[in-house]
Amino acid sequence: MIELIPAIDIIDGQCVRLTKGDYDQKKVYDANPTEVARRFEKMGFKRLHVVDLDGAKSKHIVNDAVLKSITEHTSLKVDFGGGIKTEEDIKKAFHAGASMVTVGSIAVTNPPLFLSWLDKYGADKLILGADVRNGKVSINGWKDDSPDDLLPFLKQYIDKGVKYVLCTEISKDGTLQGPAIGLYEKIMRAYPHLHLIASGGVACNEDIEQLEKAGIPGVVFGKAFYEGKIDVERLNLPKEAQSKGLAKRIIPCLDVKNGMTVKGTNFVNLRQAGDPVELGKAYSDAGADELVFLDITASFEGRKTFTDMVTRVAQEINIPFTVGGGINELEDVERLLYAGADKVSINSAAIRKPHLIDEITQKFGSQICVCAIDARLDADGWHCYVKGGRERTPLGLFDWAKEAQDRGAGEILFTSMDHDGVKTGFAYEALAQLSEELSIPVIASGGAGKMEHFRDAFMLGKADAALAASVFHFGEIPIPALKQYLRKEGINVRL
Repeated sequence: MIELIPAIDIIDGQCVRLTKGDYDQKKVYDANPTEVARRFEKMGFKRLHVVDLDGAKSKHIVNDAVLKSITEHTSLKVDFGGGIKTEEDIKKAFHAGASMVTVGSIAVTNPPLFLSWLDKYGADKLILGADVRNGKVSINGWKDDSPDDLLPFLKQYIDKGVKYVLCTEISKDGTLQGPAIGLYEKIMRAYPHLHLIASGGVACNEDIEQLEKAGIPGVVFGKAFYEGKIDVERLNLPKEAQSKGLAKRIIPCLDVKNGMTVKGTNFVNLRQAGDPVELGKAYSDAGADELVFLDITASFEGRKTFTDMVTRVAQEINIPFTVGGGINELEDVERLLYAGADKVSINSAAIRKPHLIDEITQKFGSQICVCAIDARLDADGWHCYVKGGRERTPLGLFDWAKEAQDRGAGEILFTSMDHDGVKTGFAYEALAQLSEELSIPVIASGGAGKMEHFRDAFMLGKADAALAASVFHFGEIPIPALKQYLRKEGINVRL
């Protein structure tokens, strides 16, 4: 059976496709590659090919943060290529979660260096990239052609132990004119035990079927999928994976005031719950999928989020974490990300200055930006509140969530102020409406009191993640037990 590998090509943090490798023929398909990857996983794909086109052009990895976001939010096996020119680039790729790294240009320009990597990392970790134009191997993001003919180029490395080759026929790539089946058959005749991955030109299901009949082990496809020319239902994807969908996330939230974790009811009556760094490490060890740290008085008092706490947290935990509170400008975001945060959450500042969402996502990518919305069901409908829930705004919950998504936010963190801390369940109807109206993930917050509430957040509220505080902080619901319960209820969670 041929291995089906969808591709995500990245420029400026966005999912794009080129035609024949021409950067001037760029088409943006989605601003959030992580969400594209999540959709692939939901369909049943097991593997993903990610290309850092900025990296290929600039000769060093550029979009490793995007790679990290994809690997942290999916269980896909990710092959990563583009800009791999030094061992530091390889280390960055593996550190960001890549399962395999594709190396192309260096194998042409510096064979001893490539062979040293092959020896160090092993043939199961490296894919030899062979991009071909007019029979010659191309380099530097397809900008230059080398003097190397394809088959002799492959032979020198296959003889040294290379097992995986990704071969792209550049003249076919992005054209939807069908793959270079003759070329791939020629390679397979010469090296029948090679795990060859064909790339370029796939236009429809029939092209994939032809490659499979020709005995090609794997195929990468991109544009045909994005433009709806491939019928996923006809692909032989695992039905179990399709039915389970994406894994739901459990996220402890640590509200921080004066360096200590606190928790209250309806945003008031706070009591201390412990050191946020120690709690964060305990949750990481217990199997939490992510963490959120919110400086709950920063917006009201005009203070900056405690950068030193973020640094300490980053040193202690190995799961993604989001930091919010007092983020008012790009410099705040940059400082927090540099300190070790994976994402930032903005609330009051986003409502005051909606263009801040645009600025964050344009500079750092949509996956970095979580738009937190505190809302209350008033007599005239759901309204957004700012300054820690102290001040009502004219914005309606659903309109503002849609605007935040359109501006590039990668996730919505919705807290129902009426439900916060009272432990009677989440705002399921509002959650379901948000989940149906938005294409980005929705995180449920406010109201968790027992395990059934998490189940209902996913099943009734259709949320992608559920966030809670006191039930975790005070030991009322252990995370491992919660995940076991949810799994028994038929909800896909990572154990």
